[in-house]
Amino acid sequence: MSSQNRNKRRPGPITISSPIPRSPDGLLMTPPISKSTYPSSSTSSPRTPIRQNGRNPRGGKNGQRVYDEYDLSPTHAYLEQFDSYPSSPDPTHMPISPTRSPFDSPALSANEKDPLGGPSTFGQNQFSSNHYLAPTLHPYGERNKLSPAEKNYKKPTRSCIPTNPTKRKLLFFGVPLALVVVAGIVIGVIVATQHKTSTNNGSGSSSGSGKNGTSSTNGGTKNGGSQTTWNQYIKTSSGGDGDTVTTDLGVQFKYSNKFGGHWAQNPYNPYSVSGKAQTWSPSLLEDWVWGTHIARGVNLGGWLVTEPFIVPGLYEQYQTSTPQAVDEYTLSQAMGKDLAAKMEEHYRTFITEEDFAAISAAGLNYVRIALGYWAVETVDGEPYLPKVSWTYFLKAIAWGRKYGIRIFLDFHALPGSQNGWNHSGKSGSVNWMYGVMGIANAQRSLETIRSITEYISQDGVKQVVPLFGLVNEVMSKTVGRDVLEKFYYQAYQTVRDITGYGTGNGPTLLMHEGFLGVAAWEKFLNGADRIGLDQHPYLAFGDINTAGHADQAKTPCTWGGGTNDSMTNFGLTVGGEWSNAINDCGLWLNGVGSTPKYSVAGNNCDQYDEWMNWSADFKQGVMSYAMANMDALQNWFFWTWKIGNSTVKGYPTSPQWHYRLGWEQGWMPKDPRAAGGHCKQLGIGGNQFEGTYPASATGSFANGTPTIAADQLASHTIWPPTTLGPSFGADQVPLLPTLTQTGSLNILPTASHPSNATNIGSGWANTNDQKGAWVKVNGCDYPDEYDAVNASVPTGVCTGSGKKRSEQHLAARLVLPTATAV
Repeated sequence: MSSQNRNKRRPGPITISSPIPRSPDGLLMTPPISKSTYPSSSTSSPRTPIRQNGRNPRGGKNGQRVYDEYDLSPTHAYLEQFDSYPSSPDPTHMPISPTRSPFDSPALSANEKDPLGGPSTFGQNQFSSNHYLAPTLHPYGERNKLSPAEKNYKKPTRSCIPTNPTKRKLLFFGVPLALVVVAGIVIGVIVATQHKTSTNNGSGSSSGSGKNGTSSTNGGTKNGGSQTTWNQYIKTSSGGDGDTVTTDLGVQFKYSNKFGGHWAQNPYNPYSVSGKAQTWSPSLLEDWVWGTHIARGVNLGGWLVTEPFIVPGLYEQYQTSTPQAVDEYTLSQAMGKDLAAKMEEHYRTFITEEDFAAISAAGLNYVRIALGYWAVETVDGEPYLPKVSWTYFLKAIAWGRKYGIRIFLDFHALPGSQNGWNHSGKSGSVNWMYGVMGIANAQRSLETIRSITEYISQDGVKQVVPLFGLVNEVMSKTVGRDVLEKFYYQAYQTVRDITGYGTGNGPTLLMHEGFLGVAAWEKFLNGADRIGLDQHPYLAFGDINTAGHADQAKTPCTWGGGTNDSMTNFGLTVGGEWSNAINDCGLWLNGVGSTPKYSVAGNNCDQYDEWMNWSADFKQGVMSYAMANMDALQNWFFWTWKIGNSTVKGYPTSPQWHYRLGWEQGWMPKDPRAAGGHCKQLGIGGNQFEGTYPASATGSFANGTPTIAADQLASHTIWPPTTLGPSFGADQVPLLPTLTQTGSLNILPTASHPSNATNIGSGWANTNDQKGAWVKVNGCDYPDEYDAVNASVPTGVCTGSGKKRSEQHLAARLVLPTATAV
């Protein structure tokens, strides 16, 4: 980027599609302010160090990484390479004058058909085209410069919330803690009673950590077996608004859904029934049709892959530990012997069945769930709690069916880290498709994708999990676009070899656009079966925006044009993540110990963080910004459903990222359908998406088999890639460590069920898929999967000891524990 461009001022709000990722760690971090009650970070911030020939030029001893205030964060270092950003709408598009207040909602009844449904009306109010291609200035500028509302619910006035921090902490943390203690006693009695009549009815909390990070099965059967000891609380039942639900924990609550939704379950034939989120959203027994039905969803962030800013209370207790908890890797190490109990307590309490009921009551019909590879397996002493998060994902599948909520499963944290940020499992450097362990980590990722695909492609499950995100927020500028495209093709073939082709055969595959913009992928794998794009447009990590939400609301509207173009020319294009944040305010949003760039510039984050003091006008501004995102992205997933309490501050932090709080407190729409046409009301409109995707994007082919363009096959079928970053050429890549397909199949377990239940499935959809699993070559040395960028390249190919691992050893290492009811 030229210095001339850097010195130009960019007028007005910035306009970006999705080059800025969520929660980059350590954005130009500064020392903690003196009044902070948090201990200073005991480790360096996870910024990218500057190295020369593998050595740190700043004088660190023995190669130790040394940082100063001028280091680039991974995000900054990555964005420095950008030479093109999304444009504002073409100025030749005539603005549309709003005819009514942007806060006036259409008169929508609970029984009305989705107003955006149908090819003739889909997107009729939406967006000029911008195709996300025109260059603009670097967005960073200079380098260093609570439960669902009842019918008669009345919102509390601000006078009910103490302004004194100590009293506020008591209200938001102390009182709930006391209630939790009382509830714990009651639940303890219930669980104790249950154990008298139902043995081995625990979940993964009783699973110990075995050799090489594997866990014991505690009564589960091998290779996809399931626990038949049954949970007495799960009974055949159904109901609607006002009826009482009993959860799988024995907790009862009143089901409230004013949109005609209902719930249903039958443990003896679980896939024969389905709830319905709202009248306008099809149940799991009905077909979902893209272009007719609209995905309005939320992420369940921080649940099965933890993040410090989402669950600060989980991390705050390990800020003086060794190591300090800054990501799930170090959190797991810090928990030590308490890992199983503490982590499962988080899984069990952070997201519950009641959340799924509330999500449907909020007018939403989808959830996006992040999974780390440790949900499937861990090896070689990796510190994560292995396999237990899979048990809770199985619960999510059951809850989704019960309440009519579909799931977008996202592979969020891959071996070695695909982006170097804390939400990849371990912050630091990229070691996925990059560095000495890049190929081995990618092969292991493909094996995880294989096991997950086999499970979610089973009849009865595939209806609940119709979307599968292959890699979350991959750093394409690091790994290289061509290398990423080759991996995507391998993942595509891995999945479709299992599922076959065409509508209903396995999930639609979503590919993150790698911060390149959706237009860059227009011709990729043209003709492939049901592939789509996932974009994550955020304002929070760009320029410092001092204008409020109401003024910024037009910015996300400009994202609609490129989204329309992508859906017309490529296929399904979703907003897999977005938030209400117009700045980086929020506790630990940029990583543990970070100070928001907004504050560093002399602005006050309190007005954004202390939601209990927001005025009605402020909430309306946030509402307008939220509805602009909803309208522009069309099929969207807000990040995230909830933010946990901070034990230090005493209330939920980062409210700009907290959907449920906004829904309850009045800055998120009670009915998200009201967002339709909001951008037109703000004066932005133009070219329309007609509701018709390319035939291959929806699984329709003339001869029943997709035909991928020949030039795409020629470009992307070479595997492994002949070159790999940072600087491995064709002569070195064949020497890099790789895995071998000689392992036992990694068959994921089915959910617990009664012994006489029918149509459960085996966990493996395609019985013809019997090729060995990717495993390490016995007798070969492998460097640290997370720190091998600068490791030595082997001088020869390692063939190992020549002895195949015993089936007994592989089975012990690969088989997951059976899921059980908690």
